Amino acid sequence: MAIPLKLHEVQILFAAAAFGMGCLSIILGMLVLLTRGYSSEVKALASHTARLGKKGVTDEATALVSSASELITSLNQLVRTASGVGTFLLLAGMTMIAASYWVVTQIQWPA
Repeated sequence: MAIPLKLHEVQILFAAAAFGMGCLSIILGMLVLLTRGYSSEVKALASHTARLGKKGVTDEATALVSSASELITSLNQLVRTASGVGTFLLLAGMTMIAASYWVVTQIQWPA
């Protein structure tokens, strides 16, 4: 028992699915960029790490300074990774929407 679909109907379904996934991807990308980019927790951790690093310099604790430096480097990497994921989701969403538009323009509408 197959569903009788014509070619233009399949193209419309594909375009609608790609458009929906593209919109969802753009929304998720914006949420990732807004919520995980540079949140208040990351800011607080960075400020505490900077204070810890300054204290280590004044107390001449090289291990403490190197640990604080590594933590700041890790925080920067975390922010860059979250921004990269958000940007990828935005670009993927735009590509899917463009693909769905292209599919719709290629449909041979029945006369």
